[in-house]
Amino acid sequence: MRFLLIFMLMFFLTCSNSTGPDKNNNKNTIPDPFEQNILLKRSINLGNALEAPNEGDWGLTLQASYFEKIAAAGFTAVRVPIRWSAHTSANAPYTIDPFFMARILWVLEQSEKNNLATVINIHHFEEIFSEPAAQKEKFLSIWQQLAKKFVDRPRTVFYEILNEPHDNLTSALWNTYLAEAIQTIRAVDSTHTLIIGTAEWGGIAAMNKLIIPAEEKNAIFTFHYYEPFQFTHQGAEWVDNSEGWLGTQWLGSATEKLAIMNDFNNVKSWANNHNIPVFLGEFGAYSKADMTSRARWTDFISRTAESDSFSWAYWEFGSGFGAYDPFTDQWNNELLNALVP
Repeated sequence: MRFLLIFMLMFFLTCSNSTGPDKNNNKNTIPDPFEQNILLKRSINLGNALEAPNEGDWGLTLQASYFEKIAAAGFTAVRVPIRWSAHTSANAPYTIDPFFMARILWVLEQSEKNNLATVINIHHFEEIFSEPAAQKEKFLSIWQQLAKKFVDRPRTVFYEILNEPHDNLTSALWNTYLAEAIQTIRAVDSTHTLIIGTAEWGGIAAMNKLIIPAEEKNAIFTFHYYEPFQFTHQGAEWVDNSEGWLGTQWLGSATEKLAIMNDFNNVKSWANNHNIPVFLGEFGAYSKADMTSRARWTDFISRTAESDSFSWAYWEFGSGFGAYDPFTDQWNNELLNALVP
């Protein structure tokens, strides 16, 4: 009996000292990125807000109510594109503007209040794509500051290293900068999960050129998908000659579906070979496509990603691709139902 009482006492003491698998950091353990990826299962991008030169320049200013609506609709996470490069001091050490940092902290607090995971990235760092060597120090400084600032945030915060490297930031150079960025982050923060994408605009074309350092075990692979491009970007003002694509439909034919499935199978095969989970970080069809085609395509992309165990983030919440209309304060039900049936 005495032995039993001692055993029970030790058991309850052990339970009381255990934190369990909650969302807070345990700096002594590295999370399983496959489990982390489940937090991003159904995400939405808060695009055209904080990656504009200044928030509001592109017509969207984030509000607390947006996070509430996103959570209530059934999404599990938000991806937050951020133009950090426009909010630092001009010279080394490239200190991030404290008012802008406070705004990002507000975003994280809104997500946490609504039980949403949050992906923060470096978005629209245009200068590094044209002059990589000149901007490398700034790029690494931004990540050093972010890692120090967010190291004690819950593990529901994810770090996406850089959105869509392209132009002079080639695949080979991106592998070098990526490795140094990971080293910079891990010198400060060993537990937050990283999200890593490809060069050549973040699609699957450069997937086989990407090298993720072998020692990095807490990472998720991401890719962006807007195929067929003439459908998803018809009439897009920033794409040359896209007016000629207006009227392009996506009918969901066997041929159309097979093309997407083949692309996703290639991603799945690559990820399995590298033992890494997958996050489809962007996909969407622009508002100038017909709504029936947009909803049909969006549903097929979402369900195919889920069947392949990819988490996903729709592009985007409330602008040209938006599933929500901030002017009428209503969801576009066809798109919402396509994303979260």
